[in-house]
Amino acid sequence: MWTFIFLSILGLNTCQVSGQGPSTQMHYAVLAVEESAIENITKLLNDFIGGEESEHVQVTSIKMTTKCEILQHEAQCSCMSDHSWSKELCESQQCCDNETCSFSKTPPPTCHPNTRVTINGSVVLNTVQYLGCLGNKLSADFKTCHNKLLTEMKTVYSTLTGFVSLTIMEFRTGSIIADFEMTIDDKVSANDLVQRSQTLSQKLNSTYSLETAGLVHINVPLGPVPFNSREVLKCTRQDDLNVDPVWQLTKKGRVFDITNGTESHLASVGMDATLTLKNTSEIWAGLFTCAYNQKPMFGSIVHKATATLDVAHLPDIHISSEPQFPRCKSSKNLVAVKVICEIKPSNDSYKVTWSGDGHKSDIKPYNDPIAADTNVGCIQDEEKTEPEITCTFTNRRQQNQSATIKINVIYENDLFCEAEGGWADTKAGFTAVLKCQNRAGDRQRKCSDEGKWKDEESFCVNRDLDSILEETRIVDIGLGTIDNNAASVFSRLKTATNNTESINTFSNVNASIFVLFGMKDKINHIFNESTLDNLLLSSSNILDKSLEKSWKDDKGGNLSLAERYLSSVEKLIELTDVASAAKHTSNIEVNTCNGTHRSHCSNSVFNVNVSVDGADSGSVKTTGFKQLEQYFPQGEEYEPNSIVVSTTTEKILSSPVVKIDFPLLKPRPRNHMMECVSWNETSREWSTQGCKWEPSNEQHCHCEHLSSFAILMSKQPLEVKFSNLITYTGLSVSIISLIMCLAIEIMVWSSVVKSNALHLRHTAHINITLCLLIADIAFLASAFPKKISESWCQIFAVLKHFCYLSMFFWTLCLSLTLLHQTVLVFQHLSKKTYIVLSILLGYLCPFLIVAITFITNESGAKDSYYSDESCWLIYAGTLKGSIYTFLIPLGVIVLVNLFSMVVIIMTLLERPKTTANSSQNEHNASKTLLRSVVFLTPIFGVTWIFGFAVLAVDLTYGHIAYVVNYAFTLLNAFQGFFILLTTCLGEKTVRDACLKKMHITKKGPTSISQSSTSSTLKK
Repeated sequence: MWTFIFLSILGLNTCQVSGQGPSTQMHYAVLAVEESAIENITKLLNDFIGGEESEHVQVTSIKMTTKCEILQHEAQCSCMSDHSWSKELCESQQCCDNETCSFSKTPPPTCHPNTRVTINGSVVLNTVQYLGCLGNKLSADFKTCHNKLLTEMKTVYSTLTGFVSLTIMEFRTGSIIADFEMTIDDKVSANDLVQRSQTLSQKLNSTYSLETAGLVHINVPLGPVPFNSREVLKCTRQDDLNVDPVWQLTKKGRVFDITNGTESHLASVGMDATLTLKNTSEIWAGLFTCAYNQKPMFGSIVHKATATLDVAHLPDIHISSEPQFPRCKSSKNLVAVKVICEIKPSNDSYKVTWSGDGHKSDIKPYNDPIAADTNVGCIQDEEKTEPEITCTFTNRRQQNQSATIKINVIYENDLFCEAEGGWADTKAGFTAVLKCQNRAGDRQRKCSDEGKWKDEESFCVNRDLDSILEETRIVDIGLGTIDNNAASVFSRLKTATNNTESINTFSNVNASIFVLFGMKDKINHIFNESTLDNLLLSSSNILDKSLEKSWKDDKGGNLSLAERYLSSVEKLIELTDVASAAKHTSNIEVNTCNGTHRSHCSNSVFNVNVSVDGADSGSVKTTGFKQLEQYFPQGEEYEPNSIVVSTTTEKILSSPVVKIDFPLLKPRPRNHMMECVSWNETSREWSTQGCKWEPSNEQHCHCEHLSSFAILMSKQPLEVKFSNLITYTGLSVSIISLIMCLAIEIMVWSSVVKSNALHLRHTAHINITLCLLIADIAFLASAFPKKISESWCQIFAVLKHFCYLSMFFWTLCLSLTLLHQTVLVFQHLSKKTYIVLSILLGYLCPFLIVAITFITNESGAKDSYYSDESCWLIYAGTLKGSIYTFLIPLGVIVLVNLFSMVVIIMTLLERPKTTANSSQNEHNASKTLLRSVVFLTPIFGVTWIFGFAVLAVDLTYGHIAYVVNYAFTLLNAFQGFFILLTTCLGEKTVRDACLKKMHITKKGPTSISQSSTSSTLKK
């Protein structure tokens, strides 16, 4: 039998060398001999080694590389020890390593030594003497330049043992760049290659870059490897290169750096570097590269080895049936069902098998799509078990992945929801599921136990967001650096959220937040400023006001959207190491203060000023979030009234003091309590622990810890306990008292009113009593505003406004009359004039005030003139609101009454005691009038001083505010009772007249005040 023997001959060729030592040249020869003659031929050829066949050439070694057996039309070849087929042959004909392969051409390919080193490189020439190499390839200048450079390079590199060839592939511009390829078929020292390259660089005044294949070897498990297995890849080098290797994976046209991660581990021991994959999956299938990057003088050298890892994947299976709920119209029928098993597109191949239980016919599978047909019966068995169908995928390593579906049959008498729109018949108590169109996820609709459709729930997520979410899950597995992976995720998230209309559903907002939530635990720092910018922009986009409804569709769960969002963004910003000016977006602002070697640090975000007191706090970051406050779980009593602000420090502070000044989102109404709060992640609620709020500075918070802060405001004002009970009781007593007052005045009028002064006083008393009676009745009638119409509420507000004002204007008439009689004794006015002026002052002035107020407040509109919560005037702050058209006149009247009383008392005290007897009766009448004013002024004045105090002192001020409110409520609720006491029962003349009318005779000496003397008023 004839056999081809391929020989490699390594010889010394001194002709190429110029003072660098002998150059070498590897030659290949083919011999066809009988197999029995191989041993003799080998001995004969070995005699050439070390001989002196020529003055310039010497054979140093002869090795057999390939052995081929010649058959009829082909040759079966195998590699000798330490030899293997070339990489090109392995890729083109699947003839790899030292396998026995068949070839039809003659002579067949040869095996190469396992020590073969291929070098691809480029030389950058910094001299003009090689300018001709950039010319036409057919020109003499080019050929001369090319040969000259080739000779120079061979002269240097051929001194490497095992040198085979060196070819200049092309010349490029950008200086003069020569790309070349060199082959060496013997062990090459990396240091020798560096030395030769540096020699060439000095000789040519050039720099170089080389990439070697063969100096480093990679060992990859033979594939396919099992899914989820632990695999070790080994990279071995011949020399100590003093650098760690760089591992890379190339797949789908992308190159990923491999680092230590949750699924990969890099290690180096001696001359070996290992990459351990803890859970192999389709993610890790591809071309692995192990590279050592050297940076010697004048150039760079990369020693590289590559190998492919094949992984037998197991897919995730989505199983469904058509129809989802087969409906039996008769118990005698069979219903056809198609079961579909879907997987993501994959280059892997699987064997699919089907099995089942409870179906009534054979399962008939087909492959496009992967599905099977069968029939189910319409009679439910005694155990009420539903038919089940299972599809099983088996990979190339005989591993299995299965999915099972229960066929929920709608039997003849079962309740169900009839088909509606795209929703098919659905069994009662079950949920129908439809795949989202052009989006990931599904839509679900529950059929209640009563057979009624409930609202649809959509879990559809945009494809790009779903892809970003998938990328988030592999950020830290070791495929690519975490920094680059994070940059990619945040860049894509910013792009995906820029158009808020495309993500305006709960599912999309939820997916976006889950990207942030997943990233916070996968990265350790953010150094790149563009990554931070993309993080802030995407986070701000998610808070856009146009997405408000999408946030509020949150169904709750373990964590609300707002909680996940805040904890994620807060942690991610804390991880940033970018020290720069404030970062501002539409809904997020970040400011940083360096508190190193300082005890105080201040930041401002969205006009919220935050200061942190604590020794050597390091970097203090403050972040403001617009819109976020309204998305947190809210209690029944409080609502947010500020944006959320988060503050973190680089160093842990034992007892930090945080002072925050918040601009309020809306002004605090009177008596509404506010709280400074921080978010408690344990109790999942706003907590006041460690924070204080002071009513005197309602925008300021003082806290003793770091967290996320906000201000809450009570939804309802603080209440004075029992105030309604006191008010209603007092009003009831007052109404009865005022009716009694009017009855007494009518009963004793003729007996008591004996002078003009008394006529005026009792006329004023009657009008005061009447006005207060009507006002109190209106007040009591509107005590429950929600039970009356808006029209009646408005009418009662107008009545109370007018009657209370009239009452006070009549008290003004009394005080002015007494002041006139006391100071201007000799200037008399007729009774008629006094009555006319009093009526004008008592009714016309209040009428004008009420009318003007009514007209100027949108014709008495709700929330402008009156409040439908109290059927009373509006208080909107200091000097704001219709209430001041009542309070200002009231305040003026009270001051005038007090002034009049003081003047009258002082005047009476200064008059001579020898007053004429003729004026004694008039003097008695004046004393009676003065006594009335003295009684009336505290009642209608002092009590309303408490009213002004109520306006001035907020209930949030504490105990003093409650004391003032109780005093005001008591005194004013019982106004009618006080009038009865002072104007009726407190007057001796009135009491005596009443007793006389009732025919009751008083025992003992009695005297009825005589008030019938002539009046100073003209008739």
